[in-house]
Amino acid sequence: MDINFNLLKRICEEPGTSGFEKRIRDLVIEEVEALVDELSIDHIGNVIAVKKGKSEKRLMLAAHMDEIGFIVKHIDEKTGIVYFNPLGGFDPKTLTSMRVKVHGKEDILGVMGGKPIHLMSPKERGEKLDLGKYYIDTGLPAEKVKELVPIGSPVTRIGDLEMLGETVMGKSLDNRVSVFILIEVLRELANTDVPYDTYAVFTVQEEIGCRGALVATHTISPDFGICLDTTIAFDTPEAKAEEKITELGKGTAIKVMDSSVVCDYRMVAFMKERAEAEGITYQTELLTRGGTDTMGIQRMADNMGAICGAISIPTRNIHQTIEMCHPADIRKTIDLTKACITGLADYDWSH
Repeated sequence: MDINFNLLKRICEEPGTSGFEKRIRDLVIEEVEALVDELSIDHIGNVIAVKKGKSEKRLMLAAHMDEIGFIVKHIDEKTGIVYFNPLGGFDPKTLTSMRVKVHGKEDILGVMGGKPIHLMSPKERGEKLDLGKYYIDTGLPAEKVKELVPIGSPVTRIGDLEMLGETVMGKSLDNRVSVFILIEVLRELANTDVPYDTYAVFTVQEEIGCRGALVATHTISPDFGICLDTTIAFDTPEAKAEEKITELGKGTAIKVMDSSVVCDYRMVAFMKERAEAEGITYQTELLTRGGTDTMGIQRMADNMGAICGAISIPTRNIHQTIEMCHPADIRKTIDLTKACITGLADYDWSH
């Protein structure tokens, strides 16, 4: 395998839902601080790692650190059952029997539960699953739960990153695989000159509205922007050709649009040109629903916006219990990102 699986595993398994990214942020800082010229954390919690270039023009790359999760809103007085709000988008059917960690004064193991099917009426069995009908059972008495779990505590999913055939599978590959990729890009370019000041930003709170990217872009005001994020690989047998978006193992993906952004046509053409010049296999991505930090970078760069695009990693089962990526696609994303950084000044952006 041509990627550092152990590092990817650490990154994916580290907890850090939206607004509570400290643990994953500390890991990122540990990995990148020796690879860049400047490192800072802004007030919202973004990590901004800067590699100085030969020109004052600015390139911003973004990979969000946060994972989808939950936040505690109520604890039942008698049973200690924990009720929650989501942090990010969830498909309710994926919650049944999901193991979680409640991050209160200490980490507590919990499991998602709901009304037993035996006790459901025929009408209830036929109804669409609702997130509000789930709760978390820690197996502890109410007094202990209330002692250890303040209201507002974050909750994350439990899941090891493992190999499954030729793929990697686990929780939070969205978007920890991009965090991994951006770290590896910085590592592999550590002794390479870059044409423009390059801001590698590990953003917060993407899953609840791209909030970190908006703040960081407003601060940096880049001329160019590249977002790294996952995209849908709906390439199983039931998928129609027009539904696939991307396919696993068929290369990295160059985004044309999603529901929040139409990428700059010049950046799309540039990325394709760099991929073809370097022999990097790629797919073209048009994502019908869903958005990324690309939107924030494109719109919030000073008063003129940024020439912006995105490189996406095909991923099966996004926002479900187990997500899946192909190491070859991950490697090609690292290679294309590097090629874009180093080739940025040689492209004619006027056309």
